[in-house]
Amino acid sequence: MSDLTTLAPRSVWKHFAALAAIPRPSGREERVAAYVVEVGRSAGAEVKRDARGNVVVRVPASPGRAGAKPVILQTHLDMVCEKNKGVEHDFERDPILLRQDGDWVRATGTTLGADNGIGVAAALATATDPAVVHGPLELLFTLDEETGLTGAKDLDPSILTGRTMLNLDSEEDGVIYVGCAGGEDSLLDLPSGSIAPPPGEAVRLEARGLRGGHSGLNIIENRGNALKLVARILDAAITEGIPFALASVGGGSKHNAIPREAEALLVIAKEARPRIEALAARMRDGFAIELAGVDDGLEIAWSSAPVPARVLPPADRDRLVRLMMALPHGVLGMSRDIPGLVETSSNLAVTTPTDGGFRVVTSSRSSVASSLSGVLASIRGIAALAGARVTPKDGYPGWKPDMGSKALAVVREVYRARWAREPHVTAIHAGLECGLLGEKIPGLDMVSFGPQIEGAHSPDERVLVPSVERFWGALGEVLDRLSA
Repeated sequence: MSDLTTLAPRSVWKHFAALAAIPRPSGREERVAAYVVEVGRSAGAEVKRDARGNVVVRVPASPGRAGAKPVILQTHLDMVCEKNKGVEHDFERDPILLRQDGDWVRATGTTLGADNGIGVAAALATATDPAVVHGPLELLFTLDEETGLTGAKDLDPSILTGRTMLNLDSEEDGVIYVGCAGGEDSLLDLPSGSIAPPPGEAVRLEARGLRGGHSGLNIIENRGNALKLVARILDAAITEGIPFALASVGGGSKHNAIPREAEALLVIAKEARPRIEALAARMRDGFAIELAGVDDGLEIAWSSAPVPARVLPPADRDRLVRLMMALPHGVLGMSRDIPGLVETSSNLAVTTPTDGGFRVVTSSRSSVASSLSGVLASIRGIAALAGARVTPKDGYPGWKPDMGSKALAVVREVYRARWAREPHVTAIHAGLECGLLGEKIPGLDMVSFGPQIEGAHSPDERVLVPSVERFWGALGEVLDRLSA
């Protein structure tokens, strides 16, 4: 595990290293919240928590800045917990193993937690680094952002007095965010029967080696979806009349991550196995062309497995496979207002066996409310045709850009000077908590910015060290100007 505390800015990396040693999966943030409370109190700040457990650390102003209006710095305490297959790691017990790789910091086999650990570390550093000049600060640390923004949804706004907020949960160096997509998950429960398996051998089909990634930020890259690839192979086998029984399909683990791995357990006559493997090999070659330069690590693998006790009846097999085929995945519309911004998308996120059937999870996003409603209606229609029940979950509003924002004017001026160019001001195709917090606190003036973080929500996650220093310098100057 690399020692990052010598990196600049030390005050940020010191806290980030400490956070990496504290397990903080969504819904299990008590230990990291305790760390934040301890740091705040040690710095002489007042600490408050609402009924949900969100933490606010009220940092006194620097000398001579007490008359400035309070500024909220907002981050979230949880992290996405993903690991590569074969990696032994308990996210509720084990620390994240940090390593420096040139100008990048990574984890070993797991997500890094730079999303949003760097933001948390920077917020804490404003309270502990005497070089930062600021007015009164309210450091807002929310819970459970990654699995539904529930901390922000349940926030008691009375614990905040500020009306200017800097969200530190963005992931592009030199880019300023002023809007975000709204979204909603759909939980599809598909009932199925079971029968005894036919004569034959059990084989496991796996799609693996994909990059995965954030289902909002990375969806524009057309990265491979392991669930879709497995479904396509199974659908082709059904279409070509290759006889096989399906015992289970599984893949994906997070609603907001593109599935990197998926597998299906089949029972197939010995003489038919070469046919399905040859079919999969041909399709793999096609997948390689589709994913060239995007997901070159794709593997389609076969292995023997114990014969399962039960398999799906043929009609239920077909309904499950075709449901997965029909559900939308990928970019569904681009913004006409902001070039290069995805407006609408959907992610086929998870398929997992349940008692009596299968659960399929999709995550849909749009910066246009009616477009999001249309995608969700499409998913409901597909589910109805397949005989699945749909439960909506974790809906959240978007954040409408305000190009006349006073906070934006200050951040833009700082970025223009520090990066020596006009900053890119845009919206993000992901669910920032700004949308919810803006509803909770009418008139809240919000801007979001951060360092360069790539591969968030996957074990490829990494953060660019020089960009953290640039981000930190810009944050300090913004706070200085807002309090002058």
